[in-house]
Amino acid sequence: MHTVSGGEVAGILVAVFWAILVSFLAVALARLAQTLRTTTKLVADVTDQAVPLLADASAAVRSAQTQIDRVDAIASDVQEVTSNASALSTTVASTFGGPLVKVAAFGYGVRRALGGRKEDMSAPADQARRTVIVGRTLPAARRTKRKKG
Repeated sequence: MHTVSGGEVAGILVAVFWAILVSFLAVALARLAQTLRTTTKLVADVTDQAVPLLADASAAVRSAQTQIDRVDAIASDVQEVTSNASALSTTVASTFGGPLVKVAAFGYGVRRALGGRKEDMSAPADQARRTVIVGRTLPAARRTKRKKG
């Protein structure tokens, strides 16, 4: 029989340790290779799906830009119409405003003059009269001054 020395036992232990280590590394490398294959397939699938999505997104952005350009054109047209309406309003007010106010004031004065004569003849002197303020009629109670007591 052959006797085994301490160095040989140590060599066998190191060889077994390395065999176990290599086995674990082989399993880890096999799992890593499987993960890399799955990742490669996933990236390829994402790329296949992302390209049409990016094309659709690009078309949507172009469409949105077209709509924004249209809205901008409409807004500038509305601004032009608003300035034209403002100029027309100013022109009408300056042309007809003064004469219309004068005609209204004259009509009010005539009504007041004619109305005052009728009231003097038919109405009692203490009956409350109404005050007319451009489009509104105020009762006598609102136009009288309060006496301080």
